[in-house]
Amino acid sequence: MEPNSPWSPPAAAAPTPATWAPAANATATGPERGERPTLPPPSESPFGEPRKPLLKRIGGSIAVVAAMIGKFLAQIKGLIFLLPKIKLLTFAGSAVISVVAYSLFFGWTFAIGFVVLLFVHEMGHVIQLRREGIKASLPFFIPFLGAVVMADLMSGDALREAKVGLAGPILGTVGAAVCLLVFGLTGNEFWRALAYVGFLINLFNLLPVLPLDGGRAMSAMAPWMWFVGFVALIPAAIFLRTPLIFLVIVVGGFETWSRWKKRGTRTLEQSAYYRVSPRNRLLVGAVYIGLIAVLAVGMSEAFVARSIS
Repeated sequence: MEPNSPWSPPAAAAPTPATWAPAANATATGPERGERPTLPPPSESPFGEPRKPLLKRIGGSIAVVAAMIGKFLAQIKGLIFLLPKIKLLTFAGSAVISVVAYSLFFGWTFAIGFVVLLFVHEMGHVIQLRREGIKASLPFFIPFLGAVVMADLMSGDALREAKVGLAGPILGTVGAAVCLLVFGLTGNEFWRALAYVGFLINLFNLLPVLPLDGGRAMSAMAPWMWFVGFVALIPAAIFLRTPLIFLVIVVGGFETWSRWKKRGTRTLEQSAYYRVSPRNRLLVGAVYIGLIAVLAVGMSEAFVARSIS
């Protein structure tokens, strides 16, 4: 093929030594062949910035977390201060609901008086709980079931539980007696009816069945009486057919069985809980029997015989 033919490729120029030599003013951008790369010192980051000591980095993280917690607490601070008001609103709201529920059957005035008597009874428990150093909530009213106070009664001993249990009927009996006294002064039958119901609900609470107040008293006197009271409630539930009695049987049955099983384990804690001196047993028994007698007399005085025409 001819050298100058249009179909022949151009001759490649031979490389000269200068072609491969680096420029005189060029700067090296990496390690030369055969050399080991240099690492930044430990005090510097790979980007050339100084690295903070470990303690400073941990302190900075803690400061950030603390700032976030402080911001969160500042936001919920209002809710924390509102907690007592929320508890008060719960107490007041449950009382109003109970008054409305009872008024559907007994009228407004009697419903208000009945809820007040329940409040007096429950405050007896609250006062004694706080005297014993146990935190107690305000009463929470449940329509047609009464009221409850939330507290940890098992944090002490059986004597303390008996005192708290009997404190409710004691103050409740005083409240019913005041109603009977007002009836004697005014002759208004409303107060007589209210006194009778007050004596009745306090006497009912002295039944020796858990979780009623009488069952609490039996913890320090004779725990085996739980079963006697439980068996006695069964025919009462059959003849009276009151939902409250059925509820007491169900709840009391579970609590009685649970506590009796724990008591049968004979652990040191259980033995200490039910260890009550004979003197204190007699005192609890005297208060218990005395309350029953006073309530029976009060019911007799407030009772009105009525005939169905």
